[in-house]
Amino acid sequence: MDLVIYDISIWIYVALFFVAFIAGTIDAIAGGGGLITVPVLLAAGLSPAEALSTNKLQSCAGTVSASYHFVKSGKVKLNTLWFPILMTAVGAISGTLLVSYLDSTLLLKVVPIILIAVAIYFFFMPKLQPYIASKVSLTPTAFACTAGLGIGFYDGLIGPGTGAFFSTAYMCFMGFSVVSATAHTKVLNATSNLASLAVFTFSGHIVWLLGIVMGVGQWFGAKVGSHLIINKGASLIRPMVIIMCLAISIKLLMD
Repeated sequence: MDLVIYDISIWIYVALFFVAFIAGTIDAIAGGGGLITVPVLLAAGLSPAEALSTNKLQSCAGTVSASYHFVKSGKVKLNTLWFPILMTAVGAISGTLLVSYLDSTLLLKVVPIILIAVAIYFFFMPKLQPYIASKVSLTPTAFACTAGLGIGFYDGLIGPGTGAFFSTAYMCFMGFSVVSATAHTKVLNATSNLASLAVFTFSGHIVWLLGIVMGVGQWFGAKVGSHLIINKGASLIRPMVIIMCLAISIKLLMD
C-alpha cells in the first residue's frame, strides 16, 4: 500500500470540504453524491484511479454517518440486517476485485435506462408501490441473496445510482415506506462502500489526507441530510431521487 501525497493549496482543501458537505447532504437524501465529488476531484488534478479511490474513502464517511443517525433514531435495527449486510459486503468485494477484468461498457449503457425507470417509479410511487408490493414479496433472506448481493456487486463494479437501486428494491420487494427504505439503504450502501474501500486500500491510489478532509465534510453533510429525511420524509425524498436519477443518467449518457 503506497501513500499518495499531493501538494494542494489549503484553500483547495477548504473548498473540497464544503463540496463534500453538500454532496453528503444530497447523498443522504437521494444518493448520487459521487456525481458532485468525482468531477471535482478530477478537476483538482487527481487521476481517474485516484479520484475514484479517494471518492470511495470520503463517501464511506457520509454513508456511515447517515447509517449511524438512522440507527440511533430507531429507523433501523442492525440485529435484523446482519445477513443483508454480509451478502452486500460479499457482492461489493467481488465487484471491486473484478473491476479490472470485466468489461463494464455494456452495463454502463444500460444503467441510464434503469435509472430513468427508477425516476418514473418514484414519480408514480403512491400508486405503483402498493400494487407492486402486493404482487412481489421477498423474505429478508431472499432479499439479501438477490438485492443485497447483486446491488452490492454493482456498487463495487461501477457504483452510480446504488442508493436509488437499494431504495427501490426495498419498496418494491419488501413493502417499506420511502423513509424506512432510505434508512435501510444507507446501512447497506455504507457496507458496500466500506467493503470496496478495503480493496481500494491496497491499490495505492487513495489520496488519504484529501479523502479524510472530504470525509469530515461528508460526515456532517450526511448528518444534516438524514435529519431532513426524518423531519420531511417522502415530500423531500421523492423529488430529490427523481432529480438525482435523471442527473446521473444524463451524466452517463454524456460520458
